[in-house]
Amino acid sequence: MARSFFILYSLSRRRVSDSLRSMFFIPTALALTTSLFILFYISSTSNLFTPHPHRQSRLHFLQNPNVVSSKIHDSQNPIESQPQSGINFDSSSRNLGVLEDRGAGAYVKPLRSSNGKTTVNEIIFHDQDIFAQDYIKMNKSFKIFMYPHNKNDPFANILLPVEFEPEGNYASESFFKKTLNNSHFLTKDPSKADLFYLPFSIARLRHDPRVGIDGIQDFIRDYIYNVSHHYPYWNRTGGADHFYVSCHSIGRVAINKAEEIKLNAIQVVCSSSYFQSAYVPHKDASLPQIWPRVEDDPPHITSSRRKKLAFFAGSINSPVRQKLVETWQNDASISVHGGHLNTSYEEALQDSKFCLHVKGFEVNTARIGDAFYHGCVPVIIANHYDLPFADILNWKSFSIIIATLDIPFLQRILGSLSTDEYTTLHKNVLEVRKHFRWHATPVDYDAFYMVMYELWLRRSSIRVPLS
Repeated sequence: MARSFFILYSLSRRRVSDSLRSMFFIPTALALTTSLFILFYISSTSNLFTPHPHRQSRLHFLQNPNVVSSKIHDSQNPIESQPQSGINFDSSSRNLGVLEDRGAGAYVKPLRSSNGKTTVNEIIFHDQDIFAQDYIKMNKSFKIFMYPHNKNDPFANILLPVEFEPEGNYASESFFKKTLNNSHFLTKDPSKADLFYLPFSIARLRHDPRVGIDGIQDFIRDYIYNVSHHYPYWNRTGGADHFYVSCHSIGRVAINKAEEIKLNAIQVVCSSSYFQSAYVPHKDASLPQIWPRVEDDPPHITSSRRKKLAFFAGSINSPVRQKLVETWQNDASISVHGGHLNTSYEEALQDSKFCLHVKGFEVNTARIGDAFYHGCVPVIIANHYDLPFADILNWKSFSIIIATLDIPFLQRILGSLSTDEYTTLHKNVLEVRKHFRWHATPVDYDAFYMVMYELWLRRSSIRVPLS
């Protein structure tokens, strides 16, 4: 009897235990399933998981996409996000339309029509009609006030335009100031100004023995203090209608002691990496780094005379360049060189279909300008690069943009383009290169006017009265 009772007790206890387990398991499973459905819904209907507002597109190949599709990476976004519209900085101006692929992302192969011809990526501008109309308005009405300094100023070499012809890697900074100083955009009446120019030169500060690298941040902090205490214009907007121009890479840390510049002022800089917290896309603007070739006419080398597939030469000063050289240094069609060439750099550019712009210390170098000048289609391998004039120009129509992780697939990506597609890219390079040149006297639509248009987009239509 006792034994029977023990058996019944054991069985009933096991049933109770199983019931308790089921009681806890079922709600847990339901909660987990519900959470997964919610997560899936959010990820499919929201931009919450998109790390940056710039739309980046995935890379596509002409042939056998499944072979390497799992290995191809987007340079910024792991998923595709919705297109972002251009920001209207002035209620009186119009947007430039949808700014797709504003920054450096992965190349999107052109679509084809039923007759097999390329149907997209042929238009250089996002909206050429709006650009043309706004360009006329800008030329007529846009005014800038440059804070005045004279030749007796102890830092006249930093604050005044140079008297010689700008040269070197950072010439864009000096070209802009010198050209603006002689242009019709400049006004001596602050009440008529749309924007206010802070004319310090970071490149020249770096080489001034009184300041040097360590003193640049203090100089700029003190300069803003003096401007805000001697003039009323900075304080009425907190610096939002002020801008400075810098092409030296040290510019991204030069403002560390002047936080209000980073937060409010417009930064026109060559080192336009939106991976860096100091650069704010849409508020700030990307300045092209261009080696000056003021009077020389660019060569016209047809695509049929270009025998090399791709070319790069430069210092191996970044992991990206190191990877490029390790992967392709012994290849017959892709010519890559670490350091200086023993032959002509210009001839190498003219002999190549594609010229590689590869991130070094910074995302920017003068190689894009070099490629344009010599009629070579630029291949941009520099993640997070907010490309120059991307508010205006459709970079997909005249360049190839590749994620750094896709360097091993470089030959396949470039080789997948048809002759017609390359011809379209090359034709557009010849058309767009006028926007990437400085002139002693500015020429319509050259680099100076394009920078002015970027600034014009960022002006405010609201004038804050002086108190």
